[in-house]
Amino acid sequence: MDAVRVALLREVLAGTEWLRATRRFAGVLRSSVVPHGGGLLLVGTESYEPWHLAAHLTDEAAWSGLPELSPTLVRHRTEPGGPPHLSVGLGRLEAARRGETLLVVAPQRPTEGLLERVHDARRAGATVLALDGGDREVRGLVHESLTVAPDAELDLDTVQHLVSAAAGENVLPPQRGPRRFRDRLGRLADQLTAPPPGRW
Repeated sequence: MDAVRVALLREVLAGTEWLRATRRFAGVLRSSVVPHGGGLLLVGTESYEPWHLAAHLTDEAAWSGLPELSPTLVRHRTEPGGPPHLSVGLGRLEAARRGETLLVVAPQRPTEGLLERVHDARRAGATVLALDGGDREVRGLVHESLTVAPDAELDLDTVQHLVSAAAGENVLPPQRGPRRFRDRLGRLADQLTAPPPGRW
């Protein structure tokens, strides 16, 4: 899906929860990888490999000038002698550490083996996010999730397009709700260093 189609889709979805939810999730994804300089791992289930999302995030990383968004696709099965970007197996999840982000795309319940690896990655300090189909165990393992239920108005592929496009935007919409301490501190510093009104 190209940028024009994404823009048309956003126009159709304007004012809906989907647009807000995908932008919010993209903001969480971006804020988890950019400060650490990358380290984005992307994994699907045995029956669903998110290679399409990997390609779109790689494109968005290039277009936005944020190489941190380019993921490492972690695969359940790799071919000997395959290209490096298609040769990263599940063992990579065992090496996940603090400062890295693991994005799990699970339209259906993953195997116990994958769930254990995701749990271990979280315990090791990785930030874990999920685009999921509503499985409670997946949602219980992650820091943030966006659920695309089987009977939802949008399918998982469409939601992935919206998330990847929003992650690469130069300016994400401001998040509502309580501001982080760093944001408040920055605003206070700006106020304290601003010249007094009416003096300039």
